[in-house]
This record gives sequence, structure tokens and C-alpha cells, in this order.
Amino acid sequence: MSEMVSTTQPRGNTSCFTEQNFNRLLVTMKDKTYPEGTHLFWEGDFSDKLFYVKRGRIKLTKSTDEGKELILYMYGRGDMVGQADPFFSTKHSFTAEVIEDSEIGVIEQKDLEIMICQHCDFAIDFMKWMGIHHRLTQTKFRDLMMYGKPGALCSTLIRLSNTYGEQHGDNILINKKITHTDLSNMIGATRESVNRMLSDLRKKDALEYENGMIVIKDLVMLQDICHCELCPNEICRI
Repeated sequence: MSEMVSTTQPRGNTSCFTEQNFNRLLVTMKDKTYPEGTHLFWEGDFSDKLFYVKRGRIKLTKSTDEGKELILYMYGRGDMVGQADPFFSTKHSFTAEVIEDSEIGVIEQKDLEIMICQHCDFAIDFMKWMGIHHRLTQTKFRDLMMYGKPGALCSTLIRLSNTYGEQHGDNILINKKITHTDLSNMIGATRESVNRMLSDLRKKDALEYENGMIVIKDLVMLQDICHCELCPNEICRI
């Protein structure tokens, strides 16, 4: 009899896996702890593993030729991280930095290949997971390139609200302290320009601050600025 998955185990971006196939992942992975400030992998490292976040937080970044860091994704409990190219030797396009002490389940590529070959239903679920990642990347770059920095900022605020948001009446509290520097690194802008854009949104009564955290007061205004396509939450996330 196979080991049962804990019903309290968060699923994050792995919710596309059935319970049986998710259980196969859990049984295969080897647990490892990573202290804050360490890295799961660096840009340019060989991509031969996937990483499942059991505890902690990870950020994926891309470095420009000028040395500026662009934050592309933030991962938490229940998310699987990595560049998924089974059967091919590729290199990571991003760097994965541990921003909280984390417990990570490491899945070797050879074990992943075996599961894909042995279980066709697992292969289908894995293709779904890869599809979600591709859509995430596509929508992220659309937001960064199509509607200017105000559109990219508003899209990022919406993604933050879907990831960390708590409904407070008609408002949404982003229950995670995000600095202006963090926001600038998420959209490839300067901190000064982010300050100006946030100030403009506050003047328009689209958002406010509460104990250092952002409160979205007019979600529709943010959606209009970034031409929101109302993607599902598993795609529209930070």
C-alpha cells in the first residue's frame, strides 16, 4: 500500500496533480534544509533537479548585464520550483535564492523520468504543471513589456493580492510587507519611479497603507491600468 498524503499538506502550484500522483512526488523527493541567504541553484547551473517547498520562501531572479536584479517569481509552501526539461541537459535561466529558512524536497531528474515513463497519468499531470509555468512566464513578460511601468506595477499589485491578499470589507490587504525596492525589482524600474507611481495611486484613492502593508481600495482601477485579462489565480500570482 502506498504512503498516504497528509490532508494538511499545502498544494500551491502543484494542485494540478491528482492526490495519487502528488503522493508519488512526495515519496520520491529527499528532504533537505536550506538556511536563509543560500541558493537552490544559480543561473547557468545544470537543471537536473526540481525543488518542492515544504516550508519557507524562495525567490527566482534574473540578472541583467548591468548587474540589476529582476525578481520574476516568489514561491512558498506547496510550490514546486525548477526548470522542467526532462530527458534534456539544460541550464537554469534564473537564480533561486532562499529568503526564509526552508525545508525543501529535492526531486532528481532521473527519478522524475522514471515516473513519467511508468505512469502515463503522472506524465499528463506533469505536462499540466509545465503548462502553468509557461503561462505564468508569458503573462509576466506581457505585463512588463506591453503597458509601461504603471501597467507592470498595477499587475504586480494584483498578483500580490492574489498571493497574499486578505479581504477586509471592500478592500484587500496584502498581508506581506513589500518594500518599494522589492516592487522596483519586480518590474525593472527604479525605486524613485515606483515611489511616484504609488503616490499617484494613493492620490486616486486606489490604495493606501496600513501598518506598512499595502491595502488595495480600487481593484478595478488597477485592472484597467494593466488591461487585466482576468487570468485564474494559479496564473495571476507573484
